[in-house]
Amino acid sequence: MRAIDLFCGAGGSSLGAMAAGVEIVAGFDVWPVAARVYAANFPRARFHLRDLAILTESDVRAIRDDLGPVDLLLASPPCADHSPARGARSRCEKSLDLPWCVWAFARVFRPRWIVVENVVQMRRWHGFWAFLYALMHLGYCVRVQVLDAADFGVPQRRRRLYIVCDREADPPGIAPRTSERIPVARVIDLDGYAYTPLRTPRRAHATIERVERALRALGRDATFLSVYYGSGPQWQTLDVPLRTVTTSGHFALVRPDGRGGHEMRMLQVDELRRAMGFPDGFDFGGCTRVDTVRMLGNAVCPPVMRAIVESLRGA
Repeated sequence: MRAIDLFCGAGGSSLGAMAAGVEIVAGFDVWPVAARVYAANFPRARFHLRDLAILTESDVRAIRDDLGPVDLLLASPPCADHSPARGARSRCEKSLDLPWCVWAFARVFRPRWIVVENVVQMRRWHGFWAFLYALMHLGYCVRVQVLDAADFGVPQRRRRLYIVCDREADPPGIAPRTSERIPVARVIDLDGYAYTPLRTPRRAHATIERVERALRALGRDATFLSVYYGSGPQWQTLDVPLRTVTTSGHFALVRPDGRGGHEMRMLQVDELRRAMGFPDGFDFGGCTRVDTVRMLGNAVCPPVMRAIVESLRGA
């Protein structure tokens, strides 16, 4: 099975598909940082540093003639304008319509299978049903399913929408791979990094208040994560999967300092990498911490994609 990966980013979908026995032929992204990371981890695949939104049909045909036929098309169109994290800020229509690039490649390449990943809120996109019907018009049977990475051995609660398409059969339902949810404690190195005191002159008052609310709920002897986004409790215990990793990676580990106070530090890249299900030794190409966390927050968890592709191959 040969595959290409559109909007590939760091290559989470490619990693998962490759673990399922797929040959990754090419990745496509507009971000030069992603180009460096993808090339470092998929040296046999070609990388196209292209803005897919401006490619013409003849451009796509030239790419197809160069790469040859593929069996599987993977795609993770940018999700920022679909995400609830954007709040009331205006949406970019060009970004919202990027899933149509998947249809443009499918029309030319005609792979047997297509897997599109995005945030669950993509279903509210004005073009969602038109996009599905356009894929059906190309001859695809389509299944839309919401999967949580925590059901696939990933120590993170990450619900994402997957559009799975097959030109020869109804796509199978993707069943969870495990009933055990891995706690975030397994990916955290409690003593491997430096902490700073909770109360310092430079610490934001809002941060201290957030931690104090958690301490009132959990007790002053608790070790926990302070969460810098979302509604509801802005903390979580370590005995459950991590909340969704974002492009900012805003999780602070808080623990007693042994002197009657508390200390804290941010979760580090390796901890976030493990929480995303990326393997040890994955090469981030010397990226800055900001760029690395952004890539991880935008990525597909490889174990989820592996399960999807293995289900397709066994269907």
